[in-house]
Amino acid sequence: MTNEKEQLEAISDIRKMMEKSSRFISLSGLSGIFAGVFALIGAATVFLYFSEYFYPRYYNMGVYLREDLIHGDDLIKFTTFLFIDGALILVLAIGSAIFFTTRRAKKNGQSIWDATVKRLLINIFIPLATGGIFCVALLLHKQIHLIAPATIVFYGLALLNASKYTLNEIKYLGISEIIIGLIASIFVGYGLIFWAISFGVLHIVYGSIMYFKYEK
Repeated sequence: MTNEKEQLEAISDIRKMMEKSSRFISLSGLSGIFAGVFALIGAATVFLYFSEYFYPRYYNMGVYLREDLIHGDDLIKFTTFLFIDGALILVLAIGSAIFFTTRRAKKNGQSIWDATVKRLLINIFIPLATGGIFCVALLLHKQIHLIAPATIVFYGLALLNASKYTLNEIKYLGISEIIIGLIASIFVGYGLIFWAISFGVLHIVYGSIMYFKYEK
């Protein structure tokens, strides 16, 4: 009986080692928190800078986008600002992710660049690139109200696709993003508030859970 128990424990240890070697476990919860904060700041900036394109604050929470008010030069101005705003958020989020994740990887004695990380990035990149091209197509056809839901859904698919190479919590974050994106595609016009919830609030909640569960 003792030998059998020892063999089962040995098999369990081997399984854990194999799982650890095939997953990137140094993702930092702080990077998620910072990404969420940057996203909320970006969403607030869009709303404040283009407040005339939204219903008055006392009606429908002031976040329903009036696409009928955006045309010609205003459309170019609006989409250009969205692109710059999104690019800045992306750069800041990636920068914080690299900083905090690299610091945690060094603390854990784990390589920041190996075959697992490459597979992780590839599985994230494919859905994101596809979603980016799809959003450009929506913009060309002036389907502005569907761009925010599309970014949320494709981002969720990217997380879900990459979750098998990292912590399991990423899978649940991805599923949550997909659900919110689908809801946003039904309640069109409220894309900004759904975008703030998915990229802002969810990231902060996820990052906080990860930080207190694995890093605190």
